[in-house]
Amino acid sequence: MNPDDVVLNFTPGTLVILNVVLGLIMLGIALDTRVDDFRVVARKPKPFIIAILAQLIVLPAVTTALTLILPVSASMALGMILVACCPPGNISQVLTHRSGGNVALSVSMTAVGNLIYIFVLPFSIAFWGSLRADTRALLQSVSLNGWQMLLEILLIIGLPFIAGLVIRARVPAFAAKVQPFVKWFSLIALVGFIVAALAGNWAYFVAFLGVIILVVTIHDAVALAIGYGTAVVGGLGTRERKAMTFEVGIRNAGLGLGLVFTFFGGLGGMAIVAGWWGIWDIIAGLVVAALWAAHTRRRTGAPTGDASRHAVRAGGAGADGAGDAGRSTDAAGHAGDLT
Repeated sequence: MNPDDVVLNFTPGTLVILNVVLGLIMLGIALDTRVDDFRVVARKPKPFIIAILAQLIVLPAVTTALTLILPVSASMALGMILVACCPPGNISQVLTHRSGGNVALSVSMTAVGNLIYIFVLPFSIAFWGSLRADTRALLQSVSLNGWQMLLEILLIIGLPFIAGLVIRARVPAFAAKVQPFVKWFSLIALVGFIVAALAGNWAYFVAFLGVIILVVTIHDAVALAIGYGTAVVGGLGTRERKAMTFEVGIRNAGLGLGLVFTFFGGLGGMAIVAGWWGIWDIIAGLVVAALWAAHTRRRTGAPTGDASRHAVRAGGAGADGAGDAGRSTDAAGHAGDLT
């Protein structure tokens, strides 16, 4: 059985549910985003520049190289490229907090990064996917239109993101009250959708189980390593390295799955890669965050470790001090739910 010939079973109603869930995820991120989060990036742009270059250039480039090394079909390779081109997942902030990282930096990078990805995502997929002859053929077979995808992304994630920013700015008390519910409901709904999608196509998943687990595990580990490595090269401290690792390593594979169904007709290899990515990166992220916090605690006596000379400050408070503590109250309160 060739994954390039497999089409997963889904209905238009299922796709509508997925799009609603993705919209809620973006709404949850925006409800937790302040104007100061954008100002932090403007005042201290170095960490963000490193992160965005790692996400937009290094990760897709390395992923494309991986598709030439790993035993993947054309559709699986395009699925890997699609995931690498997706924006960071919102659980990156929870993982950053659990690891003792710089939550203020993570929030700022997610906020600004998602805004950028709304516009660059379709063209990034088209560019990196065209570098391989077989994946380029798949893009041509579905007549991928970057502008059409941009419009779809604007509707699915752009409008909810803008709506959340407006609500947060106009009625911050209401935003603070509903944000935890929206954030965690959408995350649980997304995981549930992915599990249901895999279960509904279990025969296909089992048929490619070995190679999918191998490919996604390696790809996810490489993504996390790219985040950490670029932070080290950039001279950032322990807390910023943790934020960068999860910001680059955790991708919004749920959005990728929605794009597979919308623009690629549920193409098997792509959908299975994106679906398993959405589950595995949460599992791997939780393990890495816990081990990293324990390692830093043994080395320095505290899970946060040393501060960077490039420490980012949010709202006038040190990102390695009270600024993070106040900014990450929600992450701290809910991180325990995943324990």
